[in-house]
Amino acid sequence: MPDWNLDPYKFPDSRPGPQSQGAPAHEPAPEPAADEHFRADLPKSKKAKVKTEKPLKAKRGRGSGGGGSGFGGGAPRKARNLKWLWTTLVVGAAVTALLLLGGAVYVQQVYLKDIPALPEREALYAINRAPAIKFFDKTGVLIAARGPKYGDRVSLSQLPDYVPRAFLAAEDRRFYHHGAVDPWAILRAARANYAAGRVVEGGSTLSQQLAKGLFLTPDQTMTRKIQEAVMAQRLEKMLTKDEVLELYLNRIYFGANTFGIDGASRTYFGKPASQLNLSEAALLASLPKAPSRMALNRNMSGALERQRLVLERMVGEGWITAEDAATAAARPPLISPTALANDGDMGYALDYATNEVLKLVGPNSPDLMVRLTIDPKLQATGAKILRKAVAGDGKAAGASQASMVAISSEGAIRTMVGGLDYNASVFNRAVQARRQPGSSFKPFVYAAALEKGVMPTDVRIDGPVKFGDWKPENYGGGYRGAVTIDTALARSINTVAVKLAQEVGGPGVAELARRFGITTIPANPNLSVALGSYEVPLIEMVSGFQVFQTGGARITPYMVDEIKTISGQPVFLHQTSSPVPAYDIARASMMVKMMKKVITGGTGTRANFGRPAAGKTGTSQNWRDAWFVGFTPDYVAGVWVGNDDDKPMNKITGGVMSASIWREFMMVAHEKLPVRDFDWLLPDPEPELEADPRNDFYEGLAEEFSAAARDAQAAIPPEAIEPKPQIEPPPIEEIPF
Repeated sequence: MPDWNLDPYKFPDSRPGPQSQGAPAHEPAPEPAADEHFRADLPKSKKAKVKTEKPLKAKRGRGSGGGGSGFGGGAPRKARNLKWLWTTLVVGAAVTALLLLGGAVYVQQVYLKDIPALPEREALYAINRAPAIKFFDKTGVLIAARGPKYGDRVSLSQLPDYVPRAFLAAEDRRFYHHGAVDPWAILRAARANYAAGRVVEGGSTLSQQLAKGLFLTPDQTMTRKIQEAVMAQRLEKMLTKDEVLELYLNRIYFGANTFGIDGASRTYFGKPASQLNLSEAALLASLPKAPSRMALNRNMSGALERQRLVLERMVGEGWITAEDAATAAARPPLISPTALANDGDMGYALDYATNEVLKLVGPNSPDLMVRLTIDPKLQATGAKILRKAVAGDGKAAGASQASMVAISSEGAIRTMVGGLDYNASVFNRAVQARRQPGSSFKPFVYAAALEKGVMPTDVRIDGPVKFGDWKPENYGGGYRGAVTIDTALARSINTVAVKLAQEVGGPGVAELARRFGITTIPANPNLSVALGSYEVPLIEMVSGFQVFQTGGARITPYMVDEIKTISGQPVFLHQTSSPVPAYDIARASMMVKMMKKVITGGTGTRANFGRPAAGKTGTSQNWRDAWFVGFTPDYVAGVWVGNDDDKPMNKITGGVMSASIWREFMMVAHEKLPVRDFDWLLPDPEPELEADPRNDFYEGLAEEFSAAARDAQAAIPPEAIEPKPQIEPPPIEEIPF
């Protein structure tokens, strides 16, 4: 890894003298005279023939003598013509100046108002340079190195002459013969693109490409192109041509997160840039045009095709011989094994950690060492279990993807698996994806209902309900009649969840969800929020369930534990802060007890692994998403299973695949931990009933009525008793929105 702690990059104070042997000349070659240039460009068959015009004979004015001027009254007319001509020229010049001034003001106000300032010469190498990072696991063992690979800073004199010439051949053959912007290149590119009907050639100079890479975004907009040209002009005023080329070679992007010629040489070929051969130099020169598409660890055939074009251009410029080009093309470079290396199962976690580090340290940071909270064993275990489940049960279930997050009781992220194969897709489904959580969202609805005074032992009717045109039904159909609140949660009864949401109100559910750390629920959701219709990231669901695990305290999950510079200077240390109160501990205790019943006798029995645990299953509409989120006193973890294209699965619920994956992972996570229950749980509150002094009277009266009814029933003969009418099913309960 390069040592950042070097003296600032400096350019020579004076313009360089004669070039070293073989280095590209920086002085422009003499241009031919305008007439010679024009005629040389014309085909021989079409050279213009110059006609010799006969001088016009002046007509004598009327009455003029033979020895007179012959232009009677001509001098005043000539003076008037000259005055008119000068007036026209002055007015035209003034109008032109005003137009140019107005155009300049317009361009400045519209296109250049936010153009970045050009830094000092010494800061150009480090400007907008992201740090290289070494990542260590929670025990201090090196996991991987991430961030841009820059290698060492190199000068033109340290490189073989064919290295910079290969890049000039690929990007800007006339670099030493034009200014910061090349009008001929722009016209040539416009003509080629018009003929092809699409963009096949660019007109940017090497200086413009450098300006874009250092200071601007890659957006294809007029503003960016104008700013690019202006920044290129400023660069060439500050630096010589050799210095611009040198800076370009040290900062250009080569794909595979690699910057600079030395970084690319070490990454792809395992050696410094000073040892590059012609074939390797031409191959690297093929990359800056499309670094991601041409990256050598992804598209070697495409890069080799462009390499041959670079060699042909070098021959055309007289920089190498045809024999040199043929030899280089016939010997494709061997790629270093390190270029093909990847972060494997750690990739998703390292991507997440890199973003967190850059938020903490800011831009232009030195190279860093970062200790993470990741447990390598659990990370590998989670990835392995997900792949095994999807490859096995997933085929019949119609599932092709899965993700997982596991967090310690202190909020440290121990596992983050964003998909089955990081090399195939870097999209992190644990963080970036938003999916419908289905019934796994119900605990937040029940928690809001408890705050409104509902008790686990309260009873609600599970029966047909209608909210406007919406008739929510239970999974599998059917109704259970009168059920307690804790039974309704354990059995995931939809009608009761929606009734509780109606009692609390959509804003009440949303407010509690925000307190628990869920950011994607609108302020006034409709009642379908009770069934998890609003999309949520997996990491937020897991973090929200941790509020139940901790007895009501919210802890922001974190992965970055400590940051130091390469030299050991401390930059950041995670401080264990006081958890933010989000929920009452007494109600949290009731919620945990209800959620334990989900695993011991409800919809999540497949998650039971013989330890005290609580959780909730979830299935979105049309079986597009299957969830299980649960926790023990030591870990809270969540699993999502589904398809990237949102295709429905084969009626797979969260209580099947997801719960089984969760169980298998938790068994490994707890294998060396003692069995323990949630030691903070409180006894359930007893209903507070005030004794009524009339109770004894009413109890005695009730006994007398019962005795009289028995006597009357015994006196009636059996044949006189009419049959009971058949009971009609209960009507649909209409509940307004």
